Amino acid sequence: MLFVCYPKCTTCKKAQTWLDSHGLTYQVRDIKTQNPTEEELRQWHAQSGLPLKRFFNTSGQQYRALALKEKLPLMTEDEQFALLSTDGMLVKRPMLITEQKVLVGFKEADWAAALL
Repeated sequence: MLFVCYPKCTTCKKAQTWLDSHGLTYQVRDIKTQNPTEEELRQWHAQSGLPLKRFFNTSGQQYRALALKEKLPLMTEDEQFALLSTDGMLVKRPMLITEQKVLVGFKEADWAAALL
């Protein structure tokens, strides 16, 4: 499993604590220093079954600074993937990527249902 997170994020810390408390093995990737590539984002999006908007960190400073609330609806999917791949702080976190699932954001019940 790949755990994509921002180490200073409290939600990411909660998710990591949850993973550890359940004895799950995973690899950690800092989303700020190792931003997901456009190819990875496309693959994870397809695997997740979620709308692409769910991959944006809508509560982040970058999202607000770029006025993405207004711009996203006018952008093509290709433009959105390209934008997401430019800055890890635009990407929703944490993310957990397994062979079968991609979990975006941390909701304990969803993670338990998917992993336990």
